[in-house]
Amino acid sequence: MSAKAISEQTGKELLYKHICTTAAVQNRFRYANVTAETDWERLVQDHPWLLTERLVVKPDQLIKRRGKLGLVGVNLDLKGVKDWLKTHLMKETMVGKAKGILKNFLIEPFVAHKQEEEFYVCVYATREGDYMLFHHEGGVDVGDVDSKALKLLVGVDEKISADTVKSQLLTHTPADKKEMLTSFLVGLFNLYEDLYFTYLEINPLVVTKDGVYVLDMAAKIDATADYLCKAKWGDMEFPPPFGREAYPEEAYIADLDAKSGASLKLTILNPRGRIWTMVAGGGASVVYSDTICDLGGVNELANYGEYSGAPSEQQTYDYAKTILSLMTREKHPDGKVLIIGGSIANFTNVAATFKGIVRAIKDYQNPLKEHEVTIFVRRGGPNYQEGLRVMGEIGKTTGIPIHVFGTETHMTAIVGMALGHRPIATEPCVAAHTANFLLNTSGGTIVSVCLLTSTCCTLKETYCNDIPPSVVSLCPSVFISVAKSTTLFSNHTKAIVWGMQTRAVQGMLDFDYVCSRQEPSVAAMVYPFTGDHKQKFYWGHKEILLPVYKNMADAMKKHPEVDVLISFASLRSAYDSTIETMQHPQIRTIAIIAEGIPEALTRKIIRMAEEKGVTIIGPATVGGIKPGCFKIGNTGGMLDNILASKLYRPGSVAYVSRSGGMSNELNNIISRTTDGVYEGVAIGGDRYPGSVFMDHVLRYQDTPGVKMIVVLGEIGGNEEYKICKGIKESRITKPVVCWCIGTCATLFSSEVQFGHAGACANQASETAVAKNKALEEAGAFVPKSFDELGDVIKSVYDNLVAKGVIVPAKEVPPPTVPMDYSWARELGLIRKPASFMTSICDERGQELIYAGMPITEVFKSEIGLGGTLGLLWFQRRLPRYACQFIEMCLMVTADHGPAVSGAHNTIVCARAGKDLISSLTSGLLTIGDRFGGALDAAAKQFSKAFDSGMLPMEFVNKMKKDGKLIMGIGHRVKSINNPDMRVQILKDFVKQHFPATQLLDYALEVEKITTSKKPNLILNVDGFIGVAFVDLLRNCGGFTRDEADEFVEIGALNGIFVLGRSMGFIGHYLDQKRLKQGLYRHPWDDISYVLPEHMTM
Repeated sequence: MSAKAISEQTGKELLYKHICTTAAVQNRFRYANVTAETDWERLVQDHPWLLTERLVVKPDQLIKRRGKLGLVGVNLDLKGVKDWLKTHLMKETMVGKAKGILKNFLIEPFVAHKQEEEFYVCVYATREGDYMLFHHEGGVDVGDVDSKALKLLVGVDEKISADTVKSQLLTHTPADKKEMLTSFLVGLFNLYEDLYFTYLEINPLVVTKDGVYVLDMAAKIDATADYLCKAKWGDMEFPPPFGREAYPEEAYIADLDAKSGASLKLTILNPRGRIWTMVAGGGASVVYSDTICDLGGVNELANYGEYSGAPSEQQTYDYAKTILSLMTREKHPDGKVLIIGGSIANFTNVAATFKGIVRAIKDYQNPLKEHEVTIFVRRGGPNYQEGLRVMGEIGKTTGIPIHVFGTETHMTAIVGMALGHRPIATEPCVAAHTANFLLNTSGGTIVSVCLLTSTCCTLKETYCNDIPPSVVSLCPSVFISVAKSTTLFSNHTKAIVWGMQTRAVQGMLDFDYVCSRQEPSVAAMVYPFTGDHKQKFYWGHKEILLPVYKNMADAMKKHPEVDVLISFASLRSAYDSTIETMQHPQIRTIAIIAEGIPEALTRKIIRMAEEKGVTIIGPATVGGIKPGCFKIGNTGGMLDNILASKLYRPGSVAYVSRSGGMSNELNNIISRTTDGVYEGVAIGGDRYPGSVFMDHVLRYQDTPGVKMIVVLGEIGGNEEYKICKGIKESRITKPVVCWCIGTCATLFSSEVQFGHAGACANQASETAVAKNKALEEAGAFVPKSFDELGDVIKSVYDNLVAKGVIVPAKEVPPPTVPMDYSWARELGLIRKPASFMTSICDERGQELIYAGMPITEVFKSEIGLGGTLGLLWFQRRLPRYACQFIEMCLMVTADHGPAVSGAHNTIVCARAGKDLISSLTSGLLTIGDRFGGALDAAAKQFSKAFDSGMLPMEFVNKMKKDGKLIMGIGHRVKSINNPDMRVQILKDFVKQHFPATQLLDYALEVEKITTSKKPNLILNVDGFIGVAFVDLLRNCGGFTRDEADEFVEIGALNGIFVLGRSMGFIGHYLDQKRLKQGLYRHPWDDISYVLPEHMTM
């Protein structure tokens, strides 16, 4: 959602901080906030003017007409304010249909003034620009300002001027106040633009000889502009509408939404309600709420919400568990129902999202059974069969009644089942997977027109067939359009895709192939973050290369045949890339997929598009589809849905919808009730879509192949009334079936912002109920509910067939398209040995996992570096003492000075100008049996001797006889008289904490023998760690004897020295760089040159 209401205090704070005007704005920042927790002594200290001024007190909770409702205390002292608050603070109040508690108040200085000093001003956004309303009389009795006020429209990209304000708004204003008001109004409008307000009302605005006073203010800002305005806005809070509490769960979901590329929304309407929903899709979520209310469930509807945009399993789990937690807090005498619904997804992997829901159901299975919850599921889209199977299985294993349905069931049929208005249907048998890439021969087998193949018509004919002469100018060889084209897409249309969306592009190519196009519809891709290169795709069975350009101008120059751009740019870059695209006259259609583009920027795009005759589809859309010709991105879903909905060839029905998900549902409904879709467009859910309903309805009216039109409108805006006018004036003569979703909004006691930014009625005429009534009166075919939409479409279609307007034609099967390997594997249709196997770490989910332990648990458990090493090296949660021992080993082996071979090599490399990795590697390569690598060898030698029952003396004698060194015995510097303190520290710890030290004791007996011969033949640090680690592995209880021996055999112990000494080597590298040491050259006098005798003469 974009336009969000802010509190009066927030609005005034923004105004006082950022307005630029010569008018003296009085009482800046003089306001105090009061709640039930307010410390009055502290409040007075912070705002000493409370003791000296007359005051005004009022609730600041998005309540309109507070003065009329008696909710403003005027001209009071501080005691009077406190007394007034005693009768209002934390009291329940009715405002219209909304009942709520007054809990947040604003205290401001009282401004004594005359009635003639009150004015009214309002600025609000529309598609064509921003209107400023001004009336020379303000206050609580201002009345109908729409009819009274003077209006000034400042068009998109235009600037307001002082002269215009004076001449058009201040004609009835006293002369002595004109200059001050002019400056203030210009400053106010500039503030409104700069801070991305969408609505700003001040009533009254008081103007005296001292300056300007902003008494009461209401405002909304475009929340999507946060990335542009964060520095000026600060941390913005959006209070809930009056009558609806702000729940922490709503804030939690809003935070998840902000951190995700997906869309997650939750509004709690009635926490005690028995009907809960978990719906996929912004449009579908509204349809389900409508249907629940139509069937009498409005008072029991507990929540509104939606998840869409391919959320991950973890995000879906977090969303689902929040709803399950809420619905299992209070019991309902009739039990509860959970409706997990959705339209047919375009690109979301249904099985993947359902995994998250299933996890949540498992976690809450006992509370769900205790609260007698029944679950109804209906979904379609990629891999939906697997998702439904898993959902059905969890019902059987947990004992929770879960009824599961797919695309064969009307989208909202489960609502009637859940509410007892229709019997629960027998769950149909469905395929095990989404893998039907062959033509579905069941159902209807007719099509209204000859199939469009790539040889049906030439480029010129395709573009010109459906366009009336009044729209175009046709030269003998060139088609030139000044106005927008009636035909946006043909089976020769070529597009450029902005963004590295390989999955969407492959989907377009598969659609092209199944439609028997001669060439791919995607000519090239633009991706600014890499250099020019080629990207591999499939064309049927064949591999092809598509060019990818860093620069859009290069792509346009090399592909002059392209006239469509599909933009997958992010919300931050979509505006700039779209403006750049429109600099190229060859582009006639642009689809903008991104959701969340600030409305002010969208309006600039629309204005430029109008000037250049470019059709914009979006923003916030999945795109559109013209069966047999062209599809935008992910529209229509995967190939199995394309075939099931017969989108590979044209039908007779054209539709336009706001919702992308609902457009796919319309594909399904139309394919089941008619001969199929001729063309379908989802214009997007924003308040200002690039093209509107009427743009496309008129195109369909002027297209001979379209015999009937379906429009899925929604609450908010007034575009549907243009369709009413078109029908009444006979501009639209083809049958129009229309339904506006959002009828439930009029039944809610408080305002609910639905999933689409534009789905909010600002006046009665914008409600879905009013629009549906007007459409029916105009002559459109309007069902009683969305449930009946398919029946009405079928009735109109059958009538056209009966009249001979539509002549059915036989179905022609499309070519088959091979399934991608990755998707076939996802569905479990094939298997292939993996190239790698791993058992220590899994990064695929929402959270990194070490040997089965989530990373959050690793930190919560405080297992430290030793414990982490235990997980990754030994796949075990080691005892605390073992973790400490590992860390001690790393500490004592970290370094042993610059003279040892590894450190020496690292230093030489560093001084030769090599990088850290190269220098570190140089040092590590010296590690072996003679330096640092004796841990494994010592462990193996001592273990073998001990396990064979050999006495220490026998072991020493045997090694001497065999001429072998005892690994781990001996030191160049340390001796029995000069012990190595590292060994002593480790020995003290091991003796104190290890449950048994048999091998260590054996090694110490060997040390007694060797040191009796030579004092420096001590058990060194390598040897000590080696034998102590064997004791640890064998006796800590976490390993079998075979497992312990295997870790020694595969070299795990040397890893301790490598990891520890790497710290020291890195230290030496950084030290040399810090000291800026030059290239090392070994001195001659430290080298003994031994040459053959004949060379020295």
